[in-house]
Amino acid sequence: MSAINVGVIGASGYTGLELLKILIHHPKFNLSYVANTEGGTTLSSLHPSLAKVSDLDVQKADFDECAASCELVFLALPHQTAMAYVKHLIEKGLKVVDLSADYRLPQDIYEAFYCPHTDTQNLEHAVYGLPELFREELKSASLVANPGCFPTSAILGILPFIGKRVKHTPIIIDAKTGVSGAGKKLSETTHFVNVNDNLFAYNPLMHRHAPEIAQKLGVSFDEVHFVPHLVPITRGMLSSIYIHVEGDFDAHELLEAYYKDAKHVRVSKNPVDMKNVAGTNFCDIYVKRKGNLLFICSAIDNLMRGASSAAVVNANLIMGLDEDLGIPNIAYVP
Repeated sequence: MSAINVGVIGASGYTGLELLKILIHHPKFNLSYVANTEGGTTLSSLHPSLAKVSDLDVQKADFDECAASCELVFLALPHQTAMAYVKHLIEKGLKVVDLSADYRLPQDIYEAFYCPHTDTQNLEHAVYGLPELFREELKSASLVANPGCFPTSAILGILPFIGKRVKHTPIIIDAKTGVSGAGKKLSETTHFVNVNDNLFAYNPLMHRHAPEIAQKLGVSFDEVHFVPHLVPITRGMLSSIYIHVEGDFDAHELLEAYYKDAKHVRVSKNPVDMKNVAGTNFCDIYVKRKGNLLFICSAIDNLMRGASSAAVVNANLIMGLDEDLGIPNIAYVP
């Protein structure tokens, strides 16, 4: 099989860099187009960590040049910006993996938590990029809505037990994330002096990833009680989840059975941590039952399973490749 030309628009940020690192050494994808909103530079200038690895030119994003250069493009752009690109790229026949939130939710829910949607036609055809839920649909997709990092961690933890949950009882998600999840743009919240030696919750109970979690689990927004926290680390995500269940079952055995064929989910007999998934596409999950209460602990790398490596898995599926082709699987340990 000949190489498949792919591109990245939005190469300047953290998720863009992670995409580049995977694609540069991907055995079937040829990175043929790299762009941001400014252009006029090279990868090694934009990301000095890529010096002597790749010195591709970074173009100013252009729909025609992108279409002429590649078959599939990754968009690592902010929400609202991404949908303006998707419309034109799809019209030109490209397949698109969008890492923003623009195509993850139905229009009414999206507009309640984000902004007016300007590409409802493509919104109707987007496939949510979580293979554990939509693997077959992804194989024939033209537009993939890459999941949010918090929803990925939460949904994968809860999915095996949603049928055992006592209906209409709270789903409580206490999640911690590294500072890279806030993106590369400077802000007072992510200033070193504010983050270092500190820990705090933000947007408690009303974070816009909560409706994404609820919608994909098939429950109401009122049942999902989600509180994210920022911790003073660069990368990683840990979700502590609490749900009420009923019936006689072994939670660990059910978890193992549910994910026995999953290439990127690992079931642990011990509480999981962020370090063992750093730099990989793995989601590590642990469960403990006490009476009718389940404690589920789910760990991912927010930049990888929560964004970039997940996007490449989705691209693999779209292009008829093995889903784990070129996907990093050895963690940054120690």
